Formats: sequence, structure tokens, C-alpha cells
Amino acid sequence: MLLNLATCDVRSWQTSDVESLVAHANNRKIWHNLRDAFPHPYTRHDARDFIRAVRQREPETTFAIALNGAAVGSIGFVMHGDVERVSAEIGYWLGEPLWGRGIITDALKGVTEYAIATHGLTRIYALPFAWNAASCRVLEKAGYVLEARLRCSAIKDGQLTDQLQYAFIADPRQAGSPG
Repeated sequence: MLLNLATCDVRSWQTSDVESLVAHANNRKIWHNLRDAFPHPYTRHDARDFIRAVRQREPETTFAIALNGAAVGSIGFVMHGDVERVSAEIGYWLGEPLWGRGIITDALKGVTEYAIATHGLTRIYALPFAWNAASCRVLEKAGYVLEARLRCSAIKDGQLTDQLQYAFIADPRQAGSPG
């Protein structure tokens, strides 16, 4: 998959992305805003395992955010099944030196459109921690709407926290055929 966007490319992960992935992912500030499945410190072993895993998944739903060919972040969605097969959760991160440039907003818009058009999704949502105001702004700029505050719903780094539920609802006529 390849999306050529105004500020970045969103593409499939490649085995050659290991070093760039480690350079950008090995950051406590990034880890602090992601699920515990995202390790810290982030090692070459973690990068190889991650790239191997996402390259084997069908359908492909996790992508590299790239600048000048180098992977500088990640974005992906997890599709639900059964009666919720028209819904997916999306998540993303970007290397800290690139924050504040509109890159993640651009990637989020592009992948949201891609997911709706190719996977029959009508609802895509995200669950940022309540303390992550920057991610909330990104979601709002990309057309996501705050739906709920999930009180005391997560624990990160030993701290109980709320999550905010943002969603993008597509016009069902624009979505691809549901799976």
C-alpha cells in the first residue's frame, strides 16, 4: 500500500526500516501515550519482530509513515468482527522531532479515507489518554468528533487515567462493501 500525501507517504513496512524505526520509536514520550504492548526501551529486536508481524497480517492494516523514504512513525487500525465489522480502532505515533508539522494529521486523514474505501468501514475511532491533548487536537483536525470520556478506563505507567473516545463516521454510501 502506498499513499502519497502532502506532508508524507504512508506505505507498507519494509525490513529495511529497522534502524529508522528504532531511532524514532525509542522515546519515552511516545511510549507514555501508547498501549503497553509498545515497549520501552525500543530495541532492534522489537523493531524486527514488529515489522515481521505486520508484514504477515492479512489484510494489511498497519503502515509506516515515511519522509524521504525513511520510516518516522506508524499508523494502523484494528477491524472488529461480527456485528461490529463496520468499525475499527485507529492508532498512530510519530517521531518527536517531527511533531507539530501536520504530518500525523495528514496521515490520519489519508488512512481514514483508505480504511473506509477499501474495508467497508463506517466508523473509525481512537482512544487517546485524557492527558494527550496533542493527539486530541490531531483527531479533531482530521474530522473526528469527541463522543465520550471513559472514566478510569486505563492504567499507564502506574497512573489510572481516563480515555477520550473520538470517532469518524463515514457516509455509508461512500464505504466499500462490508466484510
